Amino acid sequence: MTVELGHFALVLALALSIIQAVLPVLGARRNDDRMMAVAVPASFTVFALIALSFAALTSAHVLSDFSVQNVFENSHSQKPMLYKFTGVWGNHEGSMLLWVLILSFFTALVAYFGNNLPPALKANVLGVQAWIGSAFLLFIVGTSNPFARLNPAPVEGRDLNPILQDIGLAIHPPMLYLGYVGFSVCFSFAVAALIDGRIDAAWARWVRPWTLTAWIFLTGGIAMGSYWAYYELGWGGWWFWDPVENASFMPWLAGTALLHSALVMEKRSALKIWTILLAILTFSLSLLGTFLVRSGVLTSVHTFATDPGRGLFILAILVLFIGGSLALFAWRAQTLAPGGLFQPISREGALVFNNLFLTTAAATVLIGTLYPLLLESLTGEKISVGAPFFNLTFGPLMIPLLAAVPFGPLLAWKRGDILAVAQRLMTAFFLALLVVALVLYKTSASGVLAAFGIGLAAWLMLGAVTDIWLKAGLGKASARATFQRIIGLPRSVFGTAFAHFGLGVTLLGIVATTTFATESVLVMKPGDGIRAGGYTLRFDRVDAVKGSNYTEDQGRFTIMNDEGQPVTDLLSAKRFFPVRKMQTTEAGIKTFMFSQLYVSLGDAAKDGGIVVRIWWKPLVTLIWLGGMVMMIGGCMSLLDRRLRIGAPNRAKRKPQPARTVA
Repeated sequence: MTVELGHFALVLALALSIIQAVLPVLGARRNDDRMMAVAVPASFTVFALIALSFAALTSAHVLSDFSVQNVFENSHSQKPMLYKFTGVWGNHEGSMLLWVLILSFFTALVAYFGNNLPPALKANVLGVQAWIGSAFLLFIVGTSNPFARLNPAPVEGRDLNPILQDIGLAIHPPMLYLGYVGFSVCFSFAVAALIDGRIDAAWARWVRPWTLTAWIFLTGGIAMGSYWAYYELGWGGWWFWDPVENASFMPWLAGTALLHSALVMEKRSALKIWTILLAILTFSLSLLGTFLVRSGVLTSVHTFATDPGRGLFILAILVLFIGGSLALFAWRAQTLAPGGLFQPISREGALVFNNLFLTTAAATVLIGTLYPLLLESLTGEKISVGAPFFNLTFGPLMIPLLAAVPFGPLLAWKRGDILAVAQRLMTAFFLALLVVALVLYKTSASGVLAAFGIGLAAWLMLGAVTDIWLKAGLGKASARATFQRIIGLPRSVFGTAFAHFGLGVTLLGIVATTTFATESVLVMKPGDGIRAGGYTLRFDRVDAVKGSNYTEDQGRFTIMNDEGQPVTDLLSAKRFFPVRKMQTTEAGIKTFMFSQLYVSLGDAAKDGGIVVRIWWKPLVTLIWLGGMVMMIGGCMSLLDRRLRIGAPNRAKRKPQPARTVA
């Protein structure tokens, strides 16, 4: 009965979403307050219905109700309880239900926090959100019903894909979806502005918190996905330029550009039309990522669906929203008032420079991702565009952008003095050069590129520190006065500095682990040892271990220091899931400060040994630590007292006492 209730709630949510998509928009056109007022209660009700539907599917998974096809194909009675919960979205149907749940949640948030929005704008935004929700609810009900029954009900399920039976699945997809779907609000504001034909600084103030929220979650989702692939797949890498990885990276690049563009628009009423276009393109890239994952055009550990019918349905959604919004932009953009003017050397100019390189980088990744697919569809020829292409195109675009990052926050609005800013950054520049010299001294000529990469990372971090140092007036006043000035700085100042510092931390991790990592592949027998990263790794034995729904051959290693004293143990395993008849690699990882020793077991050798792959990855954890610092920076900016959902209400004029006429 619970399953049928969930299905009914989903159908009812679809019907109500269609009503929400039509009535408020018509009301805004007719200036009918009653029709526009439908949007708010409809948003809350749709969210409640989809939440009820999601809870019903979760209940079926937790209770191992194998009469539900989705549960039968993706669960097992012996599966750990945690993975029964996470398995709800570890498949196509469940993940799409999570997608629309998050979409309806964001719509309800707009309805709740948007009390100070103009009624017409609020109605149009909620209406556009409902258009998106209706399309995907129709897709789920029509092609991806998560509540389909099996008769007779099987006794046991087929289990979840073993690769997805990991704590990373509990964090990575929800965070990624919060980022993807969060940009739908920016898209809806952009389309609503085009419908209404008006856009101003208040519009940018309403959009910025939603953009920032989506960016924070997407940053976390990408970082968590990178770490999940790093430790779960046993490949030893943190980024592979996989097309589905690119699908999440492209909206992040566009969203970062949108975040900076909206700031220019709010502060200086400039870049209005460009900001509208960026809001459309960012969510369009999110939709493209949804299509790539669920259309069956890609084969990846990230993909769920392989049904061409579903792919055509999503392609139709893609054409409808991307094509429709761009057509609306082409028709209405000329009616929007142009933005203000500014000098090229200014903070606005620096942010335009930022936008230029970020959008070009996103276009480069887009071309490298889609070109093989287009070529195969047109000619049948299969080609592979991998890391060499992206490294040679994306990397050079990032170097000038990263070099310019410390200048932006120190430039004045409208007209800046580049020489004065360069003087303020001189200390940071010389310290970065000192870092380059030290790396060259340690690595000789073989590490030239690494030295400049690490120097660039130091430049970013030192530039962020310089920004706070100068704005707080450190060293120019008493400790008490300095402290008062620090706590008086807007949180967005700290947010910007943290985000830029985190970018430098990530870059440092990328350069160090890419350049200085070592890899060894050898056959080891019990008692054999090998040097790695200043330690000796000794292979002890292999134990057979039985888990709740798997068996594994667990390799035991001892890590010893230079004196031959044991430092710690390390476990690495080959795990077999009998239900799915799949084998996975459980990498053994030990962290030493910011570096890691990474061990992956291979196949057994004929002489009784076992193939072992060993990596020493210096500073690799900085890659994900930098992502966390960037998220902290985003959260600090989001808490800025000047950044509120919407714009402040205008003060109402006090009523004047009535005057009597003699």
